[in-house]
Amino acid sequence: MPRYLKDWKLIGGLLLAYSLIFITFDYKHQVFWYLYTATMLFLISVTIISEKIDKQISTKQAILFGLPSGILLYFIFVFGHYLLSFLPMNTLKQVRALYDYFSLDWLWQYLVLILIIIPGEEFFWRGFVLKRLMNYAKPILAVIMAAILNALAFSFTGYFLLILAAFFSGLIWGMLYVWKRSLPLLIISHLIFDLLLFILFPLA
Repeated sequence: MPRYLKDWKLIGGLLLAYSLIFITFDYKHQVFWYLYTATMLFLISVTIISEKIDKQISTKQAILFGLPSGILLYFIFVFGHYLLSFLPMNTLKQVRALYDYFSLDWLWQYLVLILIIIPGEEFFWRGFVLKRLMNYAKPILAVIMAAILNALAFSFTGYFLLILAAFFSGLIWGMLYVWKRSLPLLIISHLIFDLLLFILFPLA
């Protein structure tokens, strides 16, 4: 049996995360933001209790690496969106459906996205899951495993593109974490990416 399967904190944290995320996506769009915000607050608490928060580079360095990595990831998604137009199935329709589902309609939703949801995803999936996996596997394998586990959480939505996006972004942010061991860097990168993707230059 792999050693990570005996890590009760990791297994318990994942089971709690999947349960809460399943409940979140099982409800209608009207309550999504309330439930997902509560879920992220809980997962931040799990991470803080279980792990030391990594900040091995200065704030200046976190910004220096976070800004371009977030922009680069956005343009990779732009290119991916362009490629989708050549597929025979109507994948662009799913992109529009995703924007409708995650639409930001109120000021408080922007605030919780920036202050809770983005930090919460990085705290849990990289600062907790990936960090614990790195105790049992080589960094690159741990990054891939963490990205898969992150993507599986979004399988509850039924949107294949969202699962794929979570996996790919999980790989990028996972590699950044292994490289610099800085959650502030990841939060900045994630923030820039989300601002471009959802607010400034949405793809649909």
